[in-house]
Order: sequence, then C-alpha cells, then structure tokens
Amino acid sequence: MSDEVAVQEGEGCARLRLRVKAGARRERFLGAHGGALKLEVGAPPERGKANAAVVRLLAGELGLPRTEVEISAGATSRDKTVVFTGVDAADIVARFERAGVPARVAIADRNKLAGKGS
Repeated sequence: MSDEVAVQEGEGCARLRLRVKAGARRERFLGAHGGALKLEVGAPPERGKANAAVVRLLAGELGLPRTEVEISAGATSRDKTVVFTGVDAADIVARFERAGVPARVAIADRNKLAGKGS
C-alpha cells in the first residue's frame, strides 16, 4: 500500500482517486490507501447520499465551492475519482496540506502514469 496520494493534472482541473467508507460515525480523512485518499462519511451508500457527503467534505475542508468538486467515476463504488475544476494540481496539494490531511499528497509523476517511470 502506498503512503502517497497522487493528484493528477488535467486541463483546467485536477483529479484525485478516493477510497470511501460510507455510513461511518465521523466524517474524516484517514490517509493513503493504494495511491488513493481514504475517507469516511456518515451518510449511507444509497441514492447518492454518500457521494453528496464526499463532495461536501472535500469542498468544505479544501475551501472550494461544491460546484467545483465532482465525482467523475465510481458513483456506485467505494473507489471513486473526483475532479476539481478551476484549480491545478499544485493548488489542490497546498489545500490538502493546509487542511492537515494525514497523508502525503503530491502531484502525480506523468512518466509513471504513462508507464515510462523507472
């Protein structure tokens, strides 16, 4: 399991993989889980309630409007991809650091993503 969470740079956005535990007692960031950020939300995993809670948690902790946080993949899965629009990867990394997330959040190495890393 990797202890680093990779933020991917996109055009006018940043992407992040999540591992979500719905129906938890507290809403919080837990740390890294295989390159994704693991978090818990109190909402149950039904009718989009947990997804809405994930968006609220991320937007609130990172100081972003909810309209700039979108779950782009994994709506019915524990493993999700979230897209932050209007910000770049460096800004997201800095916002996670200020929020005190218990994981090392870093910009993804493009060479590793493309399978060119050593």
